Amino acid sequence: MSIHIGAKQGEIADTVLVCGDPLRAEHIAESYLKDAFCYSNVRNMLGFTGRYNGKRISVQGTGMGQPSLAIYLHELTHEYGVKTIIRVGTCGALNQEIELGDIIVAQGASTDSNMNRLIFSGLDFAPLPDYGLMTAAIQEAEKQNIKVRIGYLFSTDYFYFKDDPKRWELWINHGMLCAEMESSLLFTMAAAAGVRSCSILTVSDNIILGKACSTEERESSFNDMMRIALNIC
Repeated sequence: MSIHIGAKQGEIADTVLVCGDPLRAEHIAESYLKDAFCYSNVRNMLGFTGRYNGKRISVQGTGMGQPSLAIYLHELTHEYGVKTIIRVGTCGALNQEIELGDIIVAQGASTDSNMNRLIFSGLDFAPLPDYGLMTAAIQEAEKQNIKVRIGYLFSTDYFYFKDDPKRWELWINHGMLCAEMESSLLFTMAAAAGVRSCSILTVSDNIILGKACSTEERESSFNDMMRIALNIC
């Protein structure tokens, strides 16, 4: 039993969907999983296990940002032996052509966080998803006729940053599709633990255009993301 999750051995599946919001984890369990049960409510960071098309799947809230995510990833992989971790979350587009509700499958993730450099003693590591899992997500989207964009993400430690209109220029000029807060460290820690990982994200807002999804648009595009993620578990 780990400190921050507290589940009993055997309660967490080999494949876990992770999301920042614990209430989103609860929504996923209630909406998509059969016979789901809550294995953790420590600090109200909810975790559930159920079945989708007969396969055991867990979903775990992690909180926002890479430091919080790191706690749950460590315990999932080291205490519970999880083998596959798929991030399902939202992101802000950094490209005017990307529409609200679009689905982005991460090809790699840059970051302004110092966490990777702490791990690698000041050196840089290129955080990448598992190629097979990423490819499976792309193929599943094509099978379901769901449009996805494949490319690079920017994982930031700052949600509310100082008022700097040029903040995004460097990242946009190097092909970043969107900004979010977790994927870079997810890929790094998964590589260290020898587990598979990928990120499938819904565009909830366009940072450049100053647009955001309505509640109804979020729900529709969220369902598309979940249909992809659940079917590659």
